[in-house]
Amino acid sequence: MSMTQPPKSDAGAQMLAGARWRWHEGLFWLAAIGLFFLFGDFIPGVPTRLMLLSEIISLGLLALSIDLVLGYAGVVTLGQGAFFGLGSYVAALMAKAGMGAFPLSDPVVGLLAAAAVSGFAGFVTSFLVLRGSDLTRLMVTLGVALILAELANQMRWLTGGADGLHGVIMGPVLGQWDFDLWGRTAYLYSLAVLFVCFWISRRIVNSPFGLSLKAIKGNALRARAIGVPVNARLVAIYTIAAAIAGVAGALLAQTTQSASPDMIAFHRSADALLILVFGGAGYLYGGLIGAGLFRVMQDVIGNITLQYWQFWLGLVLVLLVLFVRGGVIGLIEGMRDRLTRKGDAP
Repeated sequence: MSMTQPPKSDAGAQMLAGARWRWHEGLFWLAAIGLFFLFGDFIPGVPTRLMLLSEIISLGLLALSIDLVLGYAGVVTLGQGAFFGLGSYVAALMAKAGMGAFPLSDPVVGLLAAAAVSGFAGFVTSFLVLRGSDLTRLMVTLGVALILAELANQMRWLTGGADGLHGVIMGPVLGQWDFDLWGRTAYLYSLAVLFVCFWISRRIVNSPFGLSLKAIKGNALRARAIGVPVNARLVAIYTIAAAIAGVAGALLAQTTQSASPDMIAFHRSADALLILVFGGAGYLYGGLIGAGLFRVMQDVIGNITLQYWQFWLGLVLVLLVLFVRGGVIGLIEGMRDRLTRKGDAP
C-alpha cells in the first residue's frame, strides 16, 4: 500500500515559490557588484561615481522600508523620512562620541544603534498610525515627521541645529577597512548592508507573516474575521520598516560623514514615495530600481536643464502613473506577459 503526500495548500505553494531565488535576481546583484569595478577608478577615463551609487543605495533602502508598510500592508505613510533622519543623527552622534575609536565609531555598531532607536520610535508611533482611515494615517505620519524635524532644528546643542553635524570621523568597518576618498569601501559596505536588509525583508514577505499582511491589505475586516491579529501585525511591520529606514539614514550619514536637518526633512519621505511609485510598489526590487532610475534621471536632466529639471521629472512620473500600472517593474512584467502570450499562440 503506497502512501501519498497530501497536496500542498495554495498558501504553502505561494510561499515556496516566492522564497525561491530566480536567475534575474542573481543578475541584479551581479550588476551591482559590476558597478564597483566600472566606476571605482579602476578603468582609465571612467570617472568615479561610487559616492553617488552609495547615495542611491541609501535611497533604495528607504524606499524598501516604505514598500513593506505600503506595498504589502497597505498603510499609507509620509513619516519614513523621520526615521531616516533619526537614524542618521544616531550614527553621526555615536561616531562623534567615539572620535574614531572602537567601538562607538565602528559603522556596524552605529547601524545597530540606529536600527534600535528608529525601531523603538516606530513602535511608539505605530499605535497612532493604527487609528482612523488612510487620510488620518497620512496626516499622523506627516505630523510625526514634522515634529522630529523641528526638534532636530531646535536642539542645537545636540544636533547642530540648522548647520547639522559635520566633521564626523568614522572608524574602519569592523576595525579592518577604512573609508577611502574614492568611495570604494563606502560602496561595498553599503551594498552589503542593502543585501542583508533586502534578504530579511524578502524572508518576511514570503513567510506566513507576510501572507497575513497581504490579507490585511486586501481586506482588513475579512482578515480579522478569520483570526488574523490585524493591529499586532501592523505594529510589527511598521516597527520593522522604521528600523530599516533608520539603517538607511545611518548609512547615508556614515558614507557622507555628516548629518543635517535635510536628512529628516519632509522631502525625504516624499522623494522615497515617488521612487517607490516609479519603480513599483509591492515588488521589493521596485524601490531599488526606482531609486537608481530616479537619481540618474535627476542628475541627467539637471545637467541638461538645471532650472526646469523638476518639471520634466514630474512629467515622466505622471505619464508613468497614468499609463503604466505597477511602475517600471509592472511595465517589464506586462511586456513579458505579452511576449509569453504571443509565444503560446498557435
